[in-house]
Amino acid sequence: MPENEVICSGMIDRIGLETSNITFKTATASIEETLPISNHKVGLQKVANMLLDPEKGVIKSTSEISAVGHRVVHGGSDFSATVKINDKVKEKIKQLFELAPLHNPANLEGINVAEEIFSSAEQIAVFDTAFHQTMPEVAYKYAIPNYLLTENKVRVYGFHGTSHKYVSEKAINYLKDNSKIITIHLGNGCSMAAIKDGKCIDTSMGFSPSNGLIMGTRAGDIDQSVIFYMIKNLGYTPDEVNAVLLKQSGMLGLTGYSDLRDIEAEAEKGNKDCQLALKMNAYRIKKTIGAYAAALNGLDAIVFTAGIGENSSFMRNLICTDMDYFGIEIDTTKNQIRSKELREINSDKSTVKVLVVPTDEEYEIANQVYQLLEN
Repeated sequence: MPENEVICSGMIDRIGLETSNITFKTATASIEETLPISNHKVGLQKVANMLLDPEKGVIKSTSEISAVGHRVVHGGSDFSATVKINDKVKEKIKQLFELAPLHNPANLEGINVAEEIFSSAEQIAVFDTAFHQTMPEVAYKYAIPNYLLTENKVRVYGFHGTSHKYVSEKAINYLKDNSKIITIHLGNGCSMAAIKDGKCIDTSMGFSPSNGLIMGTRAGDIDQSVIFYMIKNLGYTPDEVNAVLLKQSGMLGLTGYSDLRDIEAEAEKGNKDCQLALKMNAYRIKKTIGAYAAALNGLDAIVFTAGIGENSSFMRNLICTDMDYFGIEIDTTKNQIRSKELREINSDKSTVKVLVVPTDEEYEIANQVYQLLEN
């Protein structure tokens, strides 16, 4: 920075499985490995080792790194902007473990490990909740006693804000207008945002990143009575219910698989559970498009992003089929094209633009870190 030059890029996915994937790319090296990565700490240590590798790495010493940007999922009501990390910030992140149990513990572990590995660097937190702080009260307030908001900060916070911010800005720049946009972030975690004049006015995740759309292992929206039924009638403890809804539900609960690539492959083989799960997933997204079109009082574009949104032509087609009432129609040939560039996949007859915008949370985090340090 500030040249925005990518010196090294990479990714570890399927953490916790025997078949974790690692990619590591520089100007002169490209590595892909499949091996067990048991947790985030092991993964980050592997990343550091690759960065420091005498032959394929890009740094000779960790002191060359002046700042490490950390995506932190839940910032609660305490953080609406990027901040330098200190003990007080870490304690606040820890206090929010219960609200983002799949994320904040790993985020804090990443911070602690990075402090050990990159001991001379400034550690910076970029919060996924920050972008959604522009939501009006009518959207972020729950219909529960007022004191739960004023005293206990129980409200809609929204997540994946780093991604929604990045792709919406790219879409607005492409459309040459602060349009009415719905951004659809589809990965192992899934969320949508309604964006008007560049600002979020509603989003599908709420108090924690567990509700809204069907996700890899998370149930998404569910009648709260189901929780009480499981506890009172089926003998579950609250912790067991929490584990079921966060770690055993979603696509995993419906199919036995949490990775959409596996589910699509099984659906093609005729697996009816997988076929139904994909239809359910798309159905909920379509309902949310309708709701957000109403909230925006119009719709100029929908934006697909993240691992599934960018790469699954099948899911994009399933979501956009029978949406002609909203003026949404995709071109099946364009939809099949894979690219790392922003692209239109709508047909000429579609009155709503359908865009695929590859998210770049790494750039967005790096940019926010750089801006904070410069200011």
